[in-house]
Amino acid sequence: MITLHRASTKVGARTLWVRPRHQHIHHRKSTNSSTSKQSKPVSESQLPPHNPNEVIIESTKADPVDIPIPLWYHRLGPVSTFFNWFHRSQMKRPYTVQLCTSLTTYLCGDLAAQEIGGESYDGTRTLRMLTIGAIASIPGYKWFLFLGRNFNFRSTIASIATKVAVNQAVFTPIFNTYFFAMQAFLTGETVHGAIARVQATVPTSIVNSLKLWPAVTAFSFYFIAPNYRFMFSGIFAIAWQTYLSFLNRKEEKIELATDSLARPAVAESLKAS
Repeated sequence: MITLHRASTKVGARTLWVRPRHQHIHHRKSTNSSTSKQSKPVSESQLPPHNPNEVIIESTKADPVDIPIPLWYHRLGPVSTFFNWFHRSQMKRPYTVQLCTSLTTYLCGDLAAQEIGGESYDGTRTLRMLTIGAIASIPGYKWFLFLGRNFNFRSTIASIATKVAVNQAVFTPIFNTYFFAMQAFLTGETVHGAIARVQATVPTSIVNSLKLWPAVTAFSFYFIAPNYRFMFSGIFAIAWQTYLSFLNRKEEKIELATDSLARPAVAESLKAS
């Protein structure tokens, strides 16, 4: 029979009745006292907690974290659906997703540049842009992953500043040189013509990149997860590719005008005479 005891705690006018806990005490029979004396000492870390709420936690040195704050786009409501779909696609086929993202970026950039230039649409020019974007897609994706894994210090500001500096000092000159040299080669220029194109466009593009990419890179490494950084940069790359395509077309016109002055057209009547 279980007896009920009246508790001292009251809620309003009603009295709480509680069932007392029965503590089961297990008696161990000591079979050999010499064996217990010769038992190995137990370290303090192997002892059970003193009470059920106490947990022994070993101190570990925390490694530098690439993303120091929670992911903000998980709280955007319907927009998070797109990110969830993109995340699943990214995990299954990362290279395919990056290739499609790059092609979309270069296509939009070239279409915008041709619209701004006021010329009739040139499909060959768009095909050149897509070729350049397809080749640079995976290396660009790998580069952003490399920056995310490296240059991580205890100070978040120092980490981001280093990543921005390395990106501007290494990636920007190499990519811009590749872009304008490939544009020259795909239009039929020789090696000397490609070098002249690079010398005329790369310095200007590097200076103008300082107006956009340091801020985009800093924001990307502070807020965006590693797998989404290349896609996030692609949003701003549309405007950047528009500028690069426009700058490349401007240099092409200058080269055509220079070639026309160097090799003026001669009338057929003068050639016959």
